[in-house]
Amino acid sequence: MGEREKRAHVAPAIGDRDRQILEFERQWWRHAGAKEEAIRAEFALSAARYYQVLNAVIDSPAAVRHDPMLVRRLQRTRDARTQARADRSITISDARERTHDEE
Repeated sequence: MGEREKRAHVAPAIGDRDRQILEFERQWWRHAGAKEEAIRAEFALSAARYYQVLNAVIDSPAAVRHDPMLVRRLQRTRDARTQARADRSITISDARERTHDEE
């Protein structure tokens, strides 16, 4: 067995649902509501559950091999949103501490 066959044997290909999710993520949406409706229609999932599944997909090595540019863009977007949430949380926490200290 050659090296390529060994890698193919060890590294499973991306599944059909994961491939469909990545294809879906290639689309651009004018507003979040339209995407959420499409998620329900296409995958029969709530938006929250879809994003849980999407996060698992983009963390899989098979997805990176399937479409590295798209997966890395999705990972960067997710990481930026996570950081923005953390920054907001810190700002709110700091504001509460200042208010508490002033009392």
